[in-house]
Amino acid sequence: MKDDDSATLHRPAVIPPSSFARSGLFWGLLGVVAFSFTVPLTRVAVGDGGLPPLFVGAGRAVIAALLAATALVVTRQAPPRGRQWLRVAVVALGVVIGFPVLTSFALTTSSASHGAVVIAVLPAATAVAAVWRSGERPPSAFWSAAAVGAACAVAFAALQGGGVGALGPSDLLLFGAVIAAAIGYAEGGLLSRELGAWQTISWALVVAAPIMLALTALGARDGMSGTAPGWWSFAYLGVVSMFLGFFAWYRGLAIGPMASVSQVQLAQPVFGIAWAAILLGEPIGWSTVLGGFAVIAAAALAVRTRARPRRDHRSASNSWTVTKR
Repeated sequence: MKDDDSATLHRPAVIPPSSFARSGLFWGLLGVVAFSFTVPLTRVAVGDGGLPPLFVGAGRAVIAALLAATALVVTRQAPPRGRQWLRVAVVALGVVIGFPVLTSFALTTSSASHGAVVIAVLPAATAVAAVWRSGERPPSAFWSAAAVGAACAVAFAALQGGGVGALGPSDLLLFGAVIAAAIGYAEGGLLSRELGAWQTISWALVVAAPIMLALTALGARDGMSGTAPGWWSFAYLGVVSMFLGFFAWYRGLAIGPMASVSQVQLAQPVFGIAWAAILLGEPIGWSTVLGGFAVIAAAALAVRTRARPRRDHRSASNSWTVTKR
């Protein structure tokens, strides 16, 4: 091997604990904390906040798109090329248009806690989408842990007052939001390895901006009587949930393994119920504390499993490749 050669080991193994602050799990958890305010604050905005659901669902993307366009121009980012534009469009349809709009309409009739019940299956859906798109091969232990985690998350959220019950229109909207987000997360995680984490969500926001601007105007056509808490919630949804939170989330998925990092989302209902209690006055008892520990333990078990990489016929049998600098 020459002096200017370098060897790259292609392993999707979890980064050692000593490097946790640089690992996919750390960045994924940071993104989940940012996202965990989304459901309760959406409920505030479209409930007592008095803002129309279409305006909230689309308008938050317009705010984020303005920030994204500014960041892209100031830093002189190169635009996507070829098929990357199609993949950016998939991300935009999933996380910029699908999830925000569908959840905003669902939460006009569904409580924040009930919304957490349905959205609790998002980690499992994201893992399936990630495996389908990336070719990662998690062992059976991962799927067992993911299934247990999803069951614990749903049970935890249901016991806090959301309830499961019969499916209604809001549940169908929430399930649609879960599917849209899972596809958008998986595609965005892969694309972040090529474009960068914040660049991926920024281009997706820019691509979706014309549609979201039109929907925002449509949502505001009958006038709005929003309260101060409603507008503050709307601002958070636009700046953090729709923009800054994706910086961390897509970086975590890009570092990977995507299937394992996706399970960090199991903690989101725990955080979401806590914020709902603080912001909306929902009670928290010992069952909440114990249930939260059970969900987090299941998430920890899932992320500690090791994914097997998809074999590349161009790679040597020992998974080492040599690249020129």
